[in-house]
Amino acid sequence: MENVFDILTERGFLDQCTYEDELREILGKEKVPFYIGFDATADSLTLGHFLQIRVMQHMQRAGHIPIALLGGGTTTIGDPSGKSDMRTLMDRKTIDYNAKRFQEQISKFLDFSDGNGYIENNADWLTKLNFLDFVREIGIHFSVNRMLNFDCYKNRMEQGLTFFEFSYMLMQSYDFLYLYRKYGCKLEVGGSDQWSNILGGYELVRKLENDKVYAMTFKLLTTANGIKMGKTMAGAIWLDEKKTSPYEMFQYLRNCDDRDVIKFMKLLTMLPLEEISKYEKLEGSEINKAKEVLAYEIVKDIHGEEAAKSALDASHSLFGGNQESNDIPATEMNKDDFKEPMGLLNLMTELSLIGSNSEGRRLIKQGGVSVNDEKVTNPSMVISLDDFVDGEIMIRKGKKVYHKVIIK
Repeated sequence: MENVFDILTERGFLDQCTYEDELREILGKEKVPFYIGFDATADSLTLGHFLQIRVMQHMQRAGHIPIALLGGGTTTIGDPSGKSDMRTLMDRKTIDYNAKRFQEQISKFLDFSDGNGYIENNADWLTKLNFLDFVREIGIHFSVNRMLNFDCYKNRMEQGLTFFEFSYMLMQSYDFLYLYRKYGCKLEVGGSDQWSNILGGYELVRKLENDKVYAMTFKLLTTANGIKMGKTMAGAIWLDEKKTSPYEMFQYLRNCDDRDVIKFMKLLTMLPLEEISKYEKLEGSEINKAKEVLAYEIVKDIHGEEAAKSALDASHSLFGGNQESNDIPATEMNKDDFKEPMGLLNLMTELSLIGSNSEGRRLIKQGGVSVNDEKVTNPSMVISLDDFVDGEIMIRKGKKVYHKVIIK
């Protein structure tokens, strides 16, 4: 079997790792327990998280043991990495609910039965720590001077960094130690923005346990324009179909930049590299075939084959001029909402078609908004009950984003 280290490298995941040759060797001959952490900051994972899940799937297929760590404890602090100010604090009930939703979603993609993998929640141990014991056992191994040189802290010094946030690295590092002691975990994996935090745990385990463990990061999922994959003007692309429908996810992927399609195929699908190389040769309008395959494969793996087929059919229907497909995103609203005419921009904001009125005005000025196939020219347009045909109106943003409003 091909070494999973080579698979991750060839598909473009690998960013940095400790002792590359040693790590490759151990992944080629041992069954390695490894972990990735997911702080429970929302009630659904996003398409960006899906890259991390793909890493875990590749590793598990190669015989290694994934540990999905839910950050029920670390989320109470919030990772300062990449943040210009302190994260909004979340209450215990919300964090617990989010962690439960993460567990449900992750369990769809990985096998956690019979010791093939594990799901843990760091709230189970972090919330029980005694402060004095913790700083005596763990804190003495961390140099404040060195920590302040890490980007996750250095970039916050001007705005102000609290001791509360400063403790995040110690908590994450302790997670590695805890999982090492419980499962023999030898490897922590995460996004490239987590390198400093991961190194903290890697060094802590080596010091306290006098054993070789490893750290590995993979590249963040970004578009050719440097934007985090899965982010739109209206928000994130969620794995929860109630927050982002399979059709919306399909269209998002179907409309990706030509420069990104092969990269995303390698990172986000399980298609063999030999098959992907065939799409790499496509040029011009032919690239749209590859985009359709990309969208279909990802929606199929996240939401099932039936949902992927429905999204594909809906996409074909719209591009063929048929707006009757049941798979077009739709929102039911009450007639009473339109007793008094509602501003189109307000309606589009409520439907998450635009992120702000200024974005909507700009789209209308560019001719990018239509209602019932009529191009909108007035940003002050209002929608009343008279605009509904058989209880429905169709709003189109740009050439490819449709949304149906149904009144009841």
